[in-house]
Amino acid sequence: MKPIRFHKYVEECLGTIDIFTKSKIAEALALIASGASIGMPLSRPMPSIENGVHELRIRNSAGIFRIFYYVKTPDAILIFHMFQKKTQKTPQKEIRIAQKRLRELL
Repeated sequence: MKPIRFHKYVEECLGTIDIFTKSKIAEALALIASGASIGMPLSRPMPSIENGVHELRIRNSAGIFRIFYYVKTPDAILIFHMFQKKTQKTPQKEIRIAQKRLRELL
C-alpha cells in the first residue's frame, strides 16, 4: 500500500466538509493507495494538468467535489487540489492552481 501525501490546502478543505463526504473520499483514496485501478465514474485521467494526474469525482447532496491526485511518484500518492465543481467543464483557473500545487509537492 502506497502512502498518501496531502497538500496543506487539501487538508484544510477536508476539515470543512461533512463526515459522509469525507468517508466517500477516504474509501476512494484507500482503493487508490492499495493499487486498485479505478475508472469512470469515480476517477478519470487529467492530462491537461500533467501525465499521471487523475481526478477523483465525489458527489454529495451539496454538489460535486473534484480531488486531483498524482500517482507517478515512487514513494507516495500526492493529493494536491480539491474544489467544488459548479460547471460542466473544469475551469482553467482550477487547472492553473492544480499545476502550481503539484509543482509545490514535487
